[in-house]
Amino acid sequence: MDGTDSLVVDLCVQDLFYSPLESRAEISGDRWQEWFSQWIHHLDPQLAPAYEITLRLTDDQEIQQLNRDFRQCDRPTDVLAFALLDSGISAPEHEPLYLGDIVISVETAHRQAGDRGHSAITELSWLAIHGLLHLLGWSHPNEERLQEMLRCQATCLGLIGVEPPEFE
Repeated sequence: MDGTDSLVVDLCVQDLFYSPLESRAEISGDRWQEWFSQWIHHLDPQLAPAYEITLRLTDDQEIQQLNRDFRQCDRPTDVLAFALLDSGISAPEHEPLYLGDIVISVETAHRQAGDRGHSAITELSWLAIHGLLHLLGWSHPNEERLQEMLRCQATCLGLIGVEPPEFE
């Protein structure tokens, strides 16, 4: 066993966009769980044997409020990541390490998918892995780091069988 076989990822999906009566959510909670597990296994951050993450699917109104309150940008955005690692808080011994929250505006994701000519599933998964990389400490302060991050995102989408989007 290589150590990643015992790695545990517990994902809490808070779907505030689709009502419980709708069956049109593109990606099920089980599929999100599988994808995040594959991504964590691939990225192998070696921070803990188990991780917890919250993924919140919401609308433009809520993400605009969060963007305003936490980033002082009073407009909707596609994804926000709130990394607990940035706070310096560590997990209690023998407890999963809570990495933080990823918030995605499904409305913005749908618009971007249409504008970019790919599926909503591609856009939502692209935004989710982008958020996860931020939770793990990745940033893109310059073009070189951004390109490195985008290549990693594309690799991670390939792991789950999703064709990465093409950007000019």
